[in-house]
Amino acid sequence: MLTRRTMMAGASALGAIMIEAPLKPLSAGGPKPTIAVNFEVPRGACDAHVHVVGDPTEFPMAADRDYTPTEATADSLRAALKFLNVDRVVIVTSTNYGLDNSSTLASIKQLGRDRARGVALIDETTSPGTLDSYKAAGITGVRLFFSDGEAFNAGAAREHLQWNIDLAKQRNWHLDISTPPDVIASLAAQLATSPVPVALDDFGWLAGGVGQPGFAAIISLLKSGHIYVKLAEPYRVSRTGPDYPELAPVVRALVAANPERILWGSGWPHVNSNPPPHRSKFDPTPNLPVDAGHLLNLFAAWVPDAATRRTILVDNPARLYGFGS
Repeated sequence: MLTRRTMMAGASALGAIMIEAPLKPLSAGGPKPTIAVNFEVPRGACDAHVHVVGDPTEFPMAADRDYTPTEATADSLRAALKFLNVDRVVIVTSTNYGLDNSSTLASIKQLGRDRARGVALIDETTSPGTLDSYKAAGITGVRLFFSDGEAFNAGAAREHLQWNIDLAKQRNWHLDISTPPDVIASLAAQLATSPVPVALDDFGWLAGGVGQPGFAAIISLLKSGHIYVKLAEPYRVSRTGPDYPELAPVVRALVAANPERILWGSGWPHVNSNPPPHRSKFDPTPNLPVDAGHLLNLFAAWVPDAATRRTILVDNPARLYGFGS
């Protein structure tokens, strides 16, 4: 199974290290934001990156998973979105499910196609019929992970990317990529000619700031409109929570490059995919101690202009994920 850990080997060298959550009683259903939003969220706003972890008896996790997140249901997600004043959401299948997208599909159905879309995990074994059923159920993109450092093979990466581009083109999907910026730089020419949209997760993994190798390639692709970048899950690329000050210049540079290709995501329920060493990967691991309300307020502080916030929260996700007006 392709997991975040195996495909993102070496990401910690770039500072993309998960925060270990304190051990505490597990919450049923999913975390509830408690920090009130301190700005007017525009109608039609979208959280472009969340996960849903269903009842394990109904949605069993992959036997070869690297971690076991706690339950975070569609009902709890609906309550969190209501608290945040966010109308739309994109559910991204988490790696603990392997290639089983059942929890994501059920959650889209439960929340309704007028407000929910999904991003699936697939591979070459996923049949065309299954892919067609995914599209009919609200899937609009597929996730990709690329190794970096010594594990990176440029030829294999280009081949894997092209296979996914060809598949996505057939169904009018986009690609959702998680990989460090130096890998994006090595694939920049191919991404610049992609006939399908490409979104980079987690601030483009720019943990090293505006001087990081690969930063210029991301900015160039962003300026030309060839990629989107999600301002999602800052805790994946920074240790300095809760405000992640070193990401502020990254956000300014990304927004200045092309505000029409920026998205925002909370990462709810903020799963901890790196269980503490003394715990089995099959033991439920508490979510990271993150409040989605604070993350949304932090986004507003980083992007103080209301019109630009509307572009990022409403217009851009409506275009990429196919939400109605």
